[in-house]
Amino acid sequence: MPVELTWWGHATCTVEDSDIRVLTDPLFVRRLAHLRRRRGAVPPPDAWRADVALVSHLHADHLHVPSLARLAPGTRLLVPRGARRAVPGLRRLGHLKLTEVAPGDETMVADLRIRAVPARHDGRRLPFGPHRSPALGYVVEGDARTYFAGDTGLFDAMEKEVGPVDAALLPVGGWGPYLGEEHLDAGRAAQALARLAPRTAVPVHYGTYWPIGMDAVRPHEFHAPGDEFVRLAALRAPGVAVHRLGHGERIRVEVVR
Repeated sequence: MPVELTWWGHATCTVEDSDIRVLTDPLFVRRLAHLRRRRGAVPPPDAWRADVALVSHLHADHLHVPSLARLAPGTRLLVPRGARRAVPGLRRLGHLKLTEVAPGDETMVADLRIRAVPARHDGRRLPFGPHRSPALGYVVEGDARTYFAGDTGLFDAMEKEVGPVDAALLPVGGWGPYLGEEHLDAGRAAQALARLAPRTAVPVHYGTYWPIGMDAVRPHEFHAPGDEFVRLAALRAPGVAVHRLGHGERIRVEVVR
């Protein structure tokens, strides 16, 4: 049965597998603090529909309480361990079925197995408080195995922790002109792709939000990462089908076992 992947912008994606809708890092606003959505419409109400939502880490552009509040009553919500303590606003989301998870934890949602995997990234709720939570990626296992990396840099055990996957949603940029080692730019994402060797990959986390007043500061870091990832992936992982989607576009992944 085909699996559908939709990119709504930034790190917000829908994975439809085994008749279950999985939503990643929901962010449904035009502006967040100093960030403005410069490309693509705010995701429509159809994007809010999910059986389960996954939050990779506590940064406000990935764990956005007002966006989570739009999810329907009864929606499952997986967040990193310690999130409720670090983000008091989560306590207002009583209509959601919230579970805290850590690397290695597995959660069943009907026929889907969702496995939390490590990420190399600062998982704190910045700039507030010392409470630490792990940054996570997730592997959604149903008819296909789909890896959502969240925010991460390269790390030594990536292939072992993630395991074999059919599709990968990989961050290839960010919301500012400079990325540290705890992020994947297009080059590091292509290295990750070569190591993970999925059949299909979609670049995400670029070309959506940008700091207000910085339109002229290194604009290629906003516009170019998707195309640069496609170019480098063809060199370093030529066996992987890479799909650079526009906001709201989707692909079908055919899985043959």
